[in-house]
Amino acid sequence: MMTSSFNFQLPGYHVVEELYRDVKTIVYRAERTDTRLDKDARSVTLKVLASMYPSDRDLLEFRHQYAIAKNLNLPGIVLHYSLEVYERGYALVLEDFGGISLAGRASQLMGLAVADVLRIGIQLADTLHGLGQQKIVHKDIKPGNILIHPVTRQVKLIDLSIASLLPRENQEIVDPNYVEGTLAYLSPEQTGRMNRGIDYRTDFYALGVTLYELLTGKLPFVTEDQISLIHCHLAQVAIPIHLVNPDVSGVISQLVAKLMAKNVEDRYQTALGIKYDLEQCLRQVRSAEVDAKFELAKRDISDRFLIPECLYGREQAVSDLLDAFGRVSTGSSELLLVAGCSGIGKTAVINEIHQPIVKQRGYFIKGKFDQFNRNIPFSAFIQAFRDLIGQLLSETDLQLASWQRQILAAVGESGQVLIEAIPELARIIGTQPPVAELSGVAAQNRFNWLFQKLIQVFTTAAHPLVLFLDDLQWADSASLQSIELLMQSKGYLLLLGAYRDNEVSPNHPLILMLAKLQQSKSVVNKITLTPLTFADTNRLVADTLHCAIDRAKPLTESIDLKAHGNPLFITQFLKALYGDGEIRFNPEGYWECDILKIQSLAITDDVVEFIAIQIQKLPLATQAVLKLAACIGDRFDLEVLSIVSEQSQLITTAVWNGLQAGLILPISQIYKFNQDFEDLRDVQDGVDGGNRVFQLPAANLTYRFLHDRVQQAAYSLIPGGERQQMHLQIGRLLWADTPPEQQSDRLFELVNHFNIATELIQQPDERELVATLNLLAAQKARAATAYGVAVDYARTGIQLLGTSAWQQQYELALALHETLAETTFLKGDFEQVPVLVNLVIERAKTPLDRVKAYETIIQLYTLQKQYQAAISQGLEILQQLGLKLAAKPNKLTLVRALLNTKVELLGKSDRKLVNLPVIIAPEQIAPLRILNYLLMPAFFCS
Repeated sequence: MMTSSFNFQLPGYHVVEELYRDVKTIVYRAERTDTRLDKDARSVTLKVLASMYPSDRDLLEFRHQYAIAKNLNLPGIVLHYSLEVYERGYALVLEDFGGISLAGRASQLMGLAVADVLRIGIQLADTLHGLGQQKIVHKDIKPGNILIHPVTRQVKLIDLSIASLLPRENQEIVDPNYVEGTLAYLSPEQTGRMNRGIDYRTDFYALGVTLYELLTGKLPFVTEDQISLIHCHLAQVAIPIHLVNPDVSGVISQLVAKLMAKNVEDRYQTALGIKYDLEQCLRQVRSAEVDAKFELAKRDISDRFLIPECLYGREQAVSDLLDAFGRVSTGSSELLLVAGCSGIGKTAVINEIHQPIVKQRGYFIKGKFDQFNRNIPFSAFIQAFRDLIGQLLSETDLQLASWQRQILAAVGESGQVLIEAIPELARIIGTQPPVAELSGVAAQNRFNWLFQKLIQVFTTAAHPLVLFLDDLQWADSASLQSIELLMQSKGYLLLLGAYRDNEVSPNHPLILMLAKLQQSKSVVNKITLTPLTFADTNRLVADTLHCAIDRAKPLTESIDLKAHGNPLFITQFLKALYGDGEIRFNPEGYWECDILKIQSLAITDDVVEFIAIQIQKLPLATQAVLKLAACIGDRFDLEVLSIVSEQSQLITTAVWNGLQAGLILPISQIYKFNQDFEDLRDVQDGVDGGNRVFQLPAANLTYRFLHDRVQQAAYSLIPGGERQQMHLQIGRLLWADTPPEQQSDRLFELVNHFNIATELIQQPDERELVATLNLLAAQKARAATAYGVAVDYARTGIQLLGTSAWQQQYELALALHETLAETTFLKGDFEQVPVLVNLVIERAKTPLDRVKAYETIIQLYTLQKQYQAAISQGLEILQQLGLKLAAKPNKLTLVRALLNTKVELLGKSDRKLVNLPVIIAPEQIAPLRILNYLLMPAFFCS
């Protein structure tokens, strides 16, 4: 036996040789030293992480591939024996069948003839069929993950580290360095830059790229630039194989081209269909029938029920959208609105913009206003910038440092103002120094200026910015003001907004904002989406069932009678018919249904009610989780769900059922790893001599509802009388579980749950707590210049305290009333301000407690150019503070004051003045603040 000279040593195994190495993993051939094991399993391969300090993601992927593969018994998949703890990571113990990597040891294969490649393709197609039977999508087919025995030419797949168990995934936009899979072999939809989900057909594209490389000796797309490579996958057609390698027949070239089709509907639909055609090609090669042709995909009949993701009847809308991006890319700024009723396909149309964005190296970010959480200021903007910051953080350290410099240069030392509104910005520029507190118009102007400067960083010819704000009909007033501000951008900005035009009146704030934009000559365009025509619906149904247009008409008539051309309703209707067995696949190779039975079904024509019925078919635990999630918001995370459900062990399975049903979607791809923790109880945290070496990473997973109507349907299943109680319970549980240092981040979320249930809050202590939280929320909203929201929070806090507040909770009542008066002024509701100010003046116990109220009324009178009234109010509070000033001082008084000031300054240098102690006593600060507010009215009255 050979003596191991490798640094890697794993107890129970003797390393024989290194088989493969890349930047992430190393694979060794080894022998088990335990003689009690079966002889056939003595030789194994060991796969370990190359880094001594693996990332959490690396550890999760190792667990994931073992969790999936350990129970697989497919001839084309390498057997996974065990997952061993090794130092700070894992070692995968795999079958050793004598195979070598198609990528790593190709020289040992002595060249691959066309027939050899076809045989490899046939085996891979067979393996993909087996994975498909298990509902597994590999997602990383490439020569490096294909092992072949040099003699027998048996082929096996390895590396299921990013494999999916969902029928359909959605890839979010991330930096190319962080896209799941290998970029050279990635399907268009897997890049995240295409308006399509990821399903088993993504593996067919990667198989096509692999066969292309094996048949030509080169990849179909070769470029050093990753963004350019993504664009090639999205839009560029590879040079046909037979033009690169004359030994390859035209039919083989066409077969590979079909595998590599950009749209999944144009690819093969079954692995068995691929296998059959490859076998026909191999037969031709063997018989030297080089020029023989046959009809491709003749046996490619799929029994999977798949609704095409193509857009039907939206050609003009997509064209208008792309034209708008073209104009923006040349230096303009534009607001493009996409209007239509719920479920009409507004988001689907907007997502068609991804492909040209890649070509222009632009950024696409999106945010969504929530129908049940409308009091969170800038909620969609925060989502959008969180999206942008996530993209920036995934870029290289050099790129990230460049962005940090540019942002800091743009905002100077006032970055904290923006962080108050967009907390995620601190992840790029770090914690910023405190800024001087400003009030009223000055605070608003500062925020506006800084927001514009921030946007300008990301809107350049080198990278145009597309910002998509969904469901504008639910936007808060501060967000609508920010849209106005954005339209003053210098260029390279496309602001996309979607809204339900049937839910906004002529006096809706959104419509009023749009009217102002049009008056200011901003470029505002609009696309209105109408219901699909019968012909469009019929094409969708025919394409789903792979039948002729005429044969689909009877079913289309039944669907259209209920769905009325609404794409969401149409797709949900089709899914429900299939799920209930009304649409079924006939073994003879076609789809069938009983039209008369479908026509007799009592089906509601209300989409929310229809989806609610579908939710009620799920397990009760899943229904309960969806109801809780609907209360939380359009987006929700596993941590919060676990807290509010108080059944964390059941959450994973319940959420998984929702994912399988397609009613909720994962925000990122790490969702899959959470399932592994349930399956790998036998693999413990790393331990060495009783000392913990590493702890399994725990990821907080985030999800979103498939559509607003799904969230609404789940929420509708909560009986009306129980909704307030559920929100109250959620608020209580979140408050109890939130550490003090995280309370500010969750403040709006917490307060909104409590505020929905204020009628149920009876205990005085809890009412005071919630009133205090509303005060903090009002102050936070005010700091973010969301004045309308701040007013609502302050009013709610006052209502919670009740009529005895000034006697029993004086400090809290004072703060709430001061905040209400100030934010009402900042909001522009000037008629109410004197009433609110007078209430504070009447109830306040001391002059110091009245100062803020006087500041507000002085600002109001100054803004209204009632300068004498402002001075009168100022002198009144100054006298209460012990500083008596004449309303109209004569010249002698002014001279005396000037001389007194000069005497005070005698012998005091600038340095001494700068080094004087800071005034901190409130009774000294208050008069100075009042005098500062009196400067402008005094100037105009002089």
